[in-house]
Amino acid sequence: MVTGDAQLIHALYHSMYRFMIARDVTRLGELLDDSFVLAHMTGRRQGKQEFLRCVQDGTLAYYDEVEESCPVHVAGEHATLVGRSLVEASPFGAGRSTWRLEQEIDLVKRDGRWLMTRAVASMY
Repeated sequence: MVTGDAQLIHALYHSMYRFMIARDVTRLGELLDDSFVLAHMTGRRQGKQEFLRCVQDGTLAYYDEVEESCPVHVAGEHATLVGRSLVEASPFGAGRSTWRLEQEIDLVKRDGRWLMTRAVASMY
């Protein structure tokens, strides 16, 4: 049973995908620290604002997500999760496909709220 902060962080993982699918960059942005950086599996790195622009304009288009696993580790004000999901997407103009996407995400607790600071995407 996942409880407390780990449960909140797990819910953030699902909220992230829900907001990306809906292209709700306002609410997605509220999950991300201003220092947020996403490292794509290609090695490309995007800061928060560039990532949000790409979600909003469909450069990074997401359609569905089904979680396979998402262990969360909390250590005080810092946490990590490794989310593995089947993600239907068409990133950077690629054809729409289902990806076995792993996101290793670092989080920090600021003013009582968990925020994502870093994500590294890869295939599994």
